[in-house]
Amino acid sequence: MFKNQPKGLFALALANTGERFGYYTMLAIFLLFIQAKFGFSAATATQIYSIFLAGVYFMPLLGGILADKIGYGKCVTIGIAVMFCGYLCLAIPTAPDAAGKVLMFGALALIAVGTGLFKGNLQVMVGNLYDDPKYAAKRDSAFSLFYMAINIGAMFAPSMAKAVTNHFLGKAGLVYVKEIPALAHQFLNGTITPANQETLTNAIASNMPAMAGGNLGDFCNLYIEKLSGAYNYGFAVACVSLILSVIIYFSCKSWFKHADVNAKQAAAKSDAPVVELTPQQTKSRVTALMFVFAVVIFFWMAFHQNGATMTLFARDYTQASVTGGLRIGFNIWALALIAVSIYTLFGFFQSENSKGKMINGLVTLGLWGGAFALYKSMPATVAIQPSDFQQFNPFYVVALTPVSMALFSALANKGKEPSAPRKIGIGMFVASLGFLVLILASRGLASPKELGGTVSPDLVSPGWLISTYLVLTFAELLLSPMGISFVSKVAPPKLKGAMMGCWFAATAVGNYLVSIPGLLWNKVPLWGVWGLLLALCVISGLVMFSMMKKLEAATKD
Repeated sequence: MFKNQPKGLFALALANTGERFGYYTMLAIFLLFIQAKFGFSAATATQIYSIFLAGVYFMPLLGGILADKIGYGKCVTIGIAVMFCGYLCLAIPTAPDAAGKVLMFGALALIAVGTGLFKGNLQVMVGNLYDDPKYAAKRDSAFSLFYMAINIGAMFAPSMAKAVTNHFLGKAGLVYVKEIPALAHQFLNGTITPANQETLTNAIASNMPAMAGGNLGDFCNLYIEKLSGAYNYGFAVACVSLILSVIIYFSCKSWFKHADVNAKQAAAKSDAPVVELTPQQTKSRVTALMFVFAVVIFFWMAFHQNGATMTLFARDYTQASVTGGLRIGFNIWALALIAVSIYTLFGFFQSENSKGKMINGLVTLGLWGGAFALYKSMPATVAIQPSDFQQFNPFYVVALTPVSMALFSALANKGKEPSAPRKIGIGMFVASLGFLVLILASRGLASPKELGGTVSPDLVSPGWLISTYLVLTFAELLLSPMGISFVSKVAPPKLKGAMMGCWFAATAVGNYLVSIPGLLWNKVPLWGVWGLLLALCVISGLVMFSMMKKLEAATKD
């Protein structure tokens, strides 16, 4: 798995891990933040969320075009600095007024621009490492490992966001109660119904008895201010993680310096004649890439519901506590031990000598024992927050990466490994199954419109969302790292940065379309939201397979 990979891969992957940890810490609470602070409706909040995501993933197109001219490393360095400024602005507490909105939107713009300069160009350098014939056969596995490293940061992010939020709320004598922010805004706006006011009063009395009986307006203002401020501190985590990324990137730069060259720089350094693609080859490759980009738009539209409608489902329709065996899923350290144990278990089976098998076997047993001990130390009932569910996708990515690599390696040895385009097509069908799970979970539940901004009286088990994230992760592993690998392999040399940018631009379009289910949230039955996403995934998969021969031919030009 890790054997015979260039060490530059690990330096670039770890640099990206730090940056992604901060980004996903911010993203885990962003939708909740803008609703809690400004009182935005679900439609408005998901629209802002989707526009931001679209900006984050569209800017790599411009960043890639710029890098093709001035160099990948320069763009990465500038991007880190711009992102840092953005997160710093987002961490500044402000009033929920026009000035606060201006600062927030300015911060989001800086984060999007910085990410555009950083993200795609870092991945191009990873791909450049595998232009060396010695490593060429390991390109797909390298991007799987790189993707796994990204998700290590993402796995710990929701727990960090939750810990920071709860810490600073606790300092004010408050606790997080998911129905309070919306009801507090309704009270302050004068739109609250008598039933909802009673719900608000009972929620305060049940969870913060010391605050009960006082002026309700003062409490609502205090709660909104302190919760928003706690979220600001969560955003500051991204600044710290970026500093760690900078340290890793520059201290290990010699490991990947040779990969920091665009086509123009490579030609200037080499005495050998540059092999040019024919116009027909270039056209064929670009056409194939553009088709793949068009299809994956709908995957990202569906997948990134995790921070939008799936977060709303977690908040409004899912139990706020968990008992039994599911508790272990809400202890990030237990999940981390389980994830590591997958790698040591593979090490046990892949070791070439008895000593290696014994060490890996003992470590695996120790990790399982540690996870079990953490589970047994948990209270019988564990309170959970909506953002907690976002740790499952990266956990599954980290844990399942060696499984997927072993499966595809076994198929490759038999000459049966699916091509990257075929994996993408299969991934679309698998994604549709994830939304089938949510359709089943939504049977009999009131629509969001019927709830009127409150939490459903009929709450479902967290197991439904946990299962959905598992299925969507299978789809993601088939689609995302394979797509990035496909782009790095097929892109014409002079257009590598631009084509990687186009991959992210397609993701950006999908992220903007994330807002469509949000706009429908209060207008259609709950199952209808998931049914739309299921249908789009199935149709996209069918279209992908209809063009499979042409796509696979482009990889052989």
